[in-house]
Amino acid sequence: MRPYPFTAVVGMPDLRLGLVLSAISPAIGGVLVRGEKGTAKSTMVRALAGLLPEVDVVEGCRFSCDPAAPDPNCPDAPHGTRAVRRPARLVELPVGAAEDRVIGSLNLERALTEGVTDFQPGLLAAAHRGLLYVDEVNLLHDHLVDTLLDAAAMGRATVEREGVSVSHAARFVLIGTMNPEEGELRPQLLDRFGLTVEVAASRDPEQRAEVIRRRLAYEADPDAFAARFEDTDAQLAAEIAAAQKLLPSVELSDEALRQIAEVCAAFEVDGMRADIVTARTAVAHAAWSGRTEVSTEDIRVAARLALPHRRRRNPFDAPGIDEEQLEQALRDAEPPEDPGPPDDDGPGSGSDAPAETPQGQQNDSGGEPSGGGSEQQSVGAGKPYRARMFSVAGLGEGAHGKRSRAVTDAGRTIGVRPPGTRAGRPHLVATVRAAAPHQRSRGRDGAGLVLRPSDLRFALREGREGNLVLFCVDASGSMGAKSRMREVKAAVLSLLLDAYQRRDKVGLVTFRAGAAELALPPTISVEAAAARLEGLPTGGRTPLAEGLLEAARVLRVEAVRDPRRRPLLVVVTDGRATSGADAVARSQQAADMLAGAGVASVVMDCETGRMRLGLAAELAARLGGEHVPLGEVAADTLATEVRRRAA
Repeated sequence: MRPYPFTAVVGMPDLRLGLVLSAISPAIGGVLVRGEKGTAKSTMVRALAGLLPEVDVVEGCRFSCDPAAPDPNCPDAPHGTRAVRRPARLVELPVGAAEDRVIGSLNLERALTEGVTDFQPGLLAAAHRGLLYVDEVNLLHDHLVDTLLDAAAMGRATVEREGVSVSHAARFVLIGTMNPEEGELRPQLLDRFGLTVEVAASRDPEQRAEVIRRRLAYEADPDAFAARFEDTDAQLAAEIAAAQKLLPSVELSDEALRQIAEVCAAFEVDGMRADIVTARTAVAHAAWSGRTEVSTEDIRVAARLALPHRRRRNPFDAPGIDEEQLEQALRDAEPPEDPGPPDDDGPGSGSDAPAETPQGQQNDSGGEPSGGGSEQQSVGAGKPYRARMFSVAGLGEGAHGKRSRAVTDAGRTIGVRPPGTRAGRPHLVATVRAAAPHQRSRGRDGAGLVLRPSDLRFALREGREGNLVLFCVDASGSMGAKSRMREVKAAVLSLLLDAYQRRDKVGLVTFRAGAAELALPPTISVEAAAARLEGLPTGGRTPLAEGLLEAARVLRVEAVRDPRRRPLLVVVTDGRATSGADAVARSQQAADMLAGAGVASVVMDCETGRMRLGLAAELAARLGGEHVPLGEVAADTLATEVRRRAA
């Protein structure tokens, strides 16, 4: 089936422009496409490959070396002189790909038996001089994302393994798509993408109808549909090729550089990558527009694409850019004009001119501040802080993360996997030991070892995993005091921030007024949990048993969906159970059930005042979990330091 034509996609001009500029100048660093599901993100990305010019490669080179400038360090060197032409590739990286499939692998058996380095190229080599596409990039393991972005930035991929080093060129346009509802990328990784584009489905009925019309026509006859847009796609491909040829001739003046620096400084971006990417994007846009000098309009377009995900922000905020701030920064960067003679007769020039009253201050008549008001607002969260790290005991096998100890593909080697297990990286020493006793019986007469597949041993590595952190929050009337609820929300928000950094999955159960509610099903979108927490209502009696039972139900369901991810239950309560008959007894039974299921738990004690009942501590004992007073959630409290030194 022929791919969907690029020019047949309806709407999304920003995405179209971002992809075209990245194709013109791969040095920009690729594009991150953020948008809701079903917005044709993947369709447009896959269609882009058909617009790229064909590339000349050395015949027989698995790493697509350029015949005009072959890589002297290519593993397939020395090269021949014959060149072949092929279309630019679009290589798709699956979310569940293993590290060896991405960066390549060494044939350990040939290395030991024949003494040769047999490197099998991975996806990075296949994408060289083409496109590398990662759908749902926010779900990709962090260490793989680091590898991709490092290769995209450096233009080379290096494999250091079993004492052998292999390096090859890996210059490609990296394109990632993601649905923000499923969680964000870490800010460090977000910054490594050159451009970011937000896409959303059109709300115009006519445009939506046209999308349906074209999609149905494509599915009915893909060849005939593609033929309708063949000329427009060919014209766009020719324009991209022309812009690529013009790109080296585009001049970036000192005035344009000052404008770029002024804009980036106005948005308080970290580091210099934003300035460099904005400059490269502005140059590419000038070439795309057929100009040989960068203009203010080029800088404006570049800033809208390069800065939204780099502005200094709270980790829970979505990327974005203030258009008014951008325009003001561009005006401030313009060279000053000659002001001419002062106008003494102008309004406001005399001493009797009324002074402006700053917002929120009293005016001369003694009135109330302009920003004042008597309406009571809902209790918000206090400022988050660095929280203590809570973990699940034992050794898990969950998704890569930074919380609990686990057996992973990356990390320090702690042993050897059982014979017959083919997973992870080969263990060189263990393989040699397994093969050494059999060399005489196998008739070894040369320098290399005689290996059998049964001799191969693989390393057992220990790293860190991400967990399911399920918050069970008491929102009853006893928690409703403003000062206490603000402190509770700040503590939970701090733990959410910690979960965000450690790549955990989170969920939120609340209980109040006689019932419990699953406010947020388990998700990797910590931002959604923070938003639900901010609007959490309070009041009514305390149905502690219902909250614990709902948490147990959620954990049972999640154990079926994601059995490898171990849970950590965080109960936020003062321990009181005041709803329904036998409230205390039912709460104790629910706690015993959770403890019997082996659920790791932490009870965050919210009880205050001089006279304390210690009910939260009793709950923690029944759960078999850790009891943490609200004031000791922060990582740098005195009690935490004393506990650390005592250990």
